[in-house]
Amino acid sequence: MRRRLGGVVVFLVLGLLFFVPWWTLFASGVDWPFPVFLAGTVVFAAWLVSFPFLMVAGHGGRRADRAARFADSTLGMVWVLFTWSLLGGLVHLVLIGLGVGGDGGPDRARIVAVAVAVVSAGLLAWGHYEAMRVPRVKRLDVHVPRLGGGLDGTQVVVLADTHYGPIDRARWSQRVTEAVNALDADVVVHAGDIADGTPVQRREQSAPLGTIRSRLAKVYVTGNHEYFGEAQGWLDRMAELGWEPLHNRHVVVERGGDSLVLAGVDDVTAESSGLAGHRANLAGALAEADPDLPVLLVAHQPKYVAQAAAGGIDLQVSGHTHGGQIWPFNFLVRIDQPVVHGLSRHGERTQLYTSRGTGFWGPPFRVFAPSEITLLTLRSGPAAG
Repeated sequence: MRRRLGGVVVFLVLGLLFFVPWWTLFASGVDWPFPVFLAGTVVFAAWLVSFPFLMVAGHGGRRADRAARFADSTLGMVWVLFTWSLLGGLVHLVLIGLGVGGDGGPDRARIVAVAVAVVSAGLLAWGHYEAMRVPRVKRLDVHVPRLGGGLDGTQVVVLADTHYGPIDRARWSQRVTEAVNALDADVVVHAGDIADGTPVQRREQSAPLGTIRSRLAKVYVTGNHEYFGEAQGWLDRMAELGWEPLHNRHVVVERGGDSLVLAGVDDVTAESSGLAGHRANLAGALAEADPDLPVLLVAHQPKYVAQAAAGGIDLQVSGHTHGGQIWPFNFLVRIDQPVVHGLSRHGERTQLYTSRGTGFWGPPFRVFAPSEITLLTLRSGPAAG
């Protein structure tokens, strides 16, 4: 019964996503010539009918990359069209209310339809460029009061949500690696969601991670997307590439006579995956760690910060949200997560840095949510003011 109800909800949401743009572009009083109306209706109907089948073929058991590429692109395109069709509809109502354009007729509706199409096309073109480019480096100082003076200035590079997937981004992966190595960091973190697919499928795209350099450590934790495929396989793959998989464990790094605990936990979805030994276990991650040492915790989802704050963690680093990826999805993300991006404080001690992510999931678009390679410089002592 629950599955049937879920199917009905999904069908209704999909219908709404496709219906609103179709209505705005072809049926909201625009009075296009019949061949234009018919062509637009056929395209949207074919899009709607084919979409669920392509999603299942691309992201189900078959993992057909060609189907996934088409389905993912469709999802991004229809989301942008839906959003700006709603905004266009509101503008249309305001214009009517203000009496702009007189009685209007089809002219006003056509202007709105064309404006929606042009704005959506522009945003999709720009969003695709933003998704496929090497991320800009975002630099931020983070003051950690318990950090020893010898570790002041420690540089931590954060990667998250690379999502190697149906679009072959091996060259992009190599360029990201070059950008990271140019920063000459002390610690490099990958905060999960490394790929959509198995280590075998994404072997070429993940290979450049093996050339990333760091002075003290390279650490990795699983994200929720690893648990759609082979989470243990990705832990093994990252170890093969020279990273420390923090599978509910920690390592200690030292500089200038002071120490920092780098701890990591599995994603919060790990326990429901059924994989033996996989769950978010902070107590296990900190077992035998000196409680007087500062702790940098890597946890894929920001919402784990509640447990981190209760456990006295100094700094949690997360990804998962993509900053919303395609505006205004960030408002929906905020329903599930305490933070969408940036540095935030939780409780008296714990800070959380949430990355917008290095890659993208699914739709190859980023609209008003730029990707990032993050360079955190840890500073001892409290922040000024």
